[in-house]
Amino acid sequence: MELTVEFPSIAYREGPEGVARMARAIERIGYDRIDIFDHVVMGYPVEGREPSPYPAKMPILEALTLAAHLAALTERVGLGTEVLVLPQRDAVLVAKQISTIDTLSGGRMRLGVGVGWQPSEYEALGFDYADRGERMDEAIDLVRACWRDERIDHRGRHFTVNAMAMEPKPPQAPGVPLWVGGNSGPAFRRVGRVGDGWLASRVTDAAYAASAMDRIREAAVKAGRDPAKLGFQSMIAPPPREGDDAGKAFYADHERVAARAAELKDMGFGAVALNATAIFQAGARSVDAMADELEKLHGAIRRACG
Repeated sequence: MELTVEFPSIAYREGPEGVARMARAIERIGYDRIDIFDHVVMGYPVEGREPSPYPAKMPILEALTLAAHLAALTERVGLGTEVLVLPQRDAVLVAKQISTIDTLSGGRMRLGVGVGWQPSEYEALGFDYADRGERMDEAIDLVRACWRDERIDHRGRHFTVNAMAMEPKPPQAPGVPLWVGGNSGPAFRRVGRVGDGWLASRVTDAAYAASAMDRIREAAVKAGRDPAKLGFQSMIAPPPREGDDAGKAFYADHERVAARAAELKDMGFGAVALNATAIFQAGARSVDAMADELEKLHGAIRRACG
C-alpha cells in the first residue's frame, strides 16, 4: 500500500528551515508521496456567503510554488496536489508549471485536480464558479495536449491555443499522471472518462466506496478505457472542522489510524493519505513533533497493511 502525507503548511511558522525539515523527515521515514492542499484565498463569513468549514486565516502555502520547493529539497519521494482547483487557474500556465516541476524533480510529479467548493475564491481569481465543471473538462484536455503534442492547437469555449509549442515535455511521457478528486456523480464520471485515478477525501463506509468505484469503472468502460489501470487513494481522515473534538483526537490514536488504513485497503484503495495538519491539531504542535508522530504512524500502518 502506498502511503502519502498531505503537507502541513503550518510548518512555515518555523521558517524555511522548518519547511525543509518537514519535507526531509517525510522522505526519510519512508513515505511514498507528499501531496499538497490548494486554496489561494479563503473567505470570511459574510452575509450571503455559504459557511466555510475552515477559518479564513487558515495558513495555506501556494500549491505549485511549494511543490517546486519540495522538489529541490527531496530526492526520492513522489510529489502531487490533492487537489489543485484547476478551473480557477489558467490551464496552459498550469501545464507549464507541472511540466517544469516534473522535469526538475526527475519525473516525480502527479497532478490531482478538483472543481473546488468556494464561489468567493473563484470570484477573487476572476473565474465563474457556475461553469467550473465544463471548464474543468476542457482544461484537462488542454493540459494533456500541452504535455503530449509537438504543435498545440485547441479551440474551445474557454481556451484558445493556435499553433503553439510547449517545451520541455514532462519526463513522464505521454504526460504527468492526472488524478481527479471529488465525491459527486460528475466527479466519478470524470475519473472514469479521463482520470488516471480517484482521490477520495470523505469515504464513509465500504458500501459507499464500492458504489463510487463501480460508477468510476462503468464510466471508464463506456469511454473505451481499461478500468483495471485506474488507481484509488483515500485520505484516512481530513482535518477536523470547527467543534469536532473527536476528530481532533483521531490522529493521536495510532492503532485506530492503522485500523482505518486497513479498512480502506480492504475497500480497494491502493493508497492512503495522512493529513499532517490534522496531526498538528491532534497535539503535535511543532515540526519535530509532527515528524515524530508521522514516524510512529508509518510503522503502525505498515504493520497493519504492509
